[in-house]
Amino acid sequence: MQQFSYFELIGFGPNGWGDALLLAAAMTVAVAFCGYLIGAMIGALISWAKITGNRPIRFFAETYTTILRGIPDLLVIYLFYFGGSAALGAVGSLFGAKGFIGLPTFLTGAMAIGVVSAAYQAEVFRGAFNSVARGEMEAAKSMGMPKFLMFRRIIAPQVLRFAIPGLGNVWQLALKESALISVIGLVELLRQSQIAAGSTRRPFDFYITAAMLYLVITLISTIIFKRAEEKARRGIRRA
Repeated sequence: MQQFSYFELIGFGPNGWGDALLLAAAMTVAVAFCGYLIGAMIGALISWAKITGNRPIRFFAETYTTILRGIPDLLVIYLFYFGGSAALGAVGSLFGAKGFIGLPTFLTGAMAIGVVSAAYQAEVFRGAFNSVARGEMEAAKSMGMPKFLMFRRIIAPQVLRFAIPGLGNVWQLALKESALISVIGLVELLRQSQIAAGSTRRPFDFYITAAMLYLVITLISTIIFKRAEEKARRGIRRA
């Protein structure tokens, strides 16, 4: 078996895997980002339910966050994939379809990351809301400000400002969770590294490269969230 140097394997030449690894890294960011956005939408609703809902709604929200934070992320992915496929198979059988019908792996992964991420983002939003000064909301009410206008001008900007550090941590978790989606066949960074390692019998080279790519993505993400936090706190005096 012909031996190639590390840079020949990782590069973009005829024997290199560089383009495949970069595409897989882009897939990792894409599925994590889609899942993160889904989690932000669900998490905002769950947070609202915890803050303003009646007792049954609050109970549902507490149950959601407790369950999703308490079971392994890999199990959630399996439940989405096989549960969704079973549901599709049941519907398909009504129209004469037979056999296993698999869900799209990207959609499954994004939804699984989203529902898990939502449990954490809900707590981030709730904690940020509790940090908003009550005096400002009371002043807005005393002036007769409508609820939606108060939310848009007072509550939402401050909640976002307080939530950015926590949301940055949840994003890093979503990136790590994306590696688990390889178990259902999505060719993201870890899966592509496994394929390349099996084809070349050079596992260490590709896994260390995957680790470096994950670190690059994490570093860029950290810089983006840090800039966003600085911009959100512009004009705010620190204690």
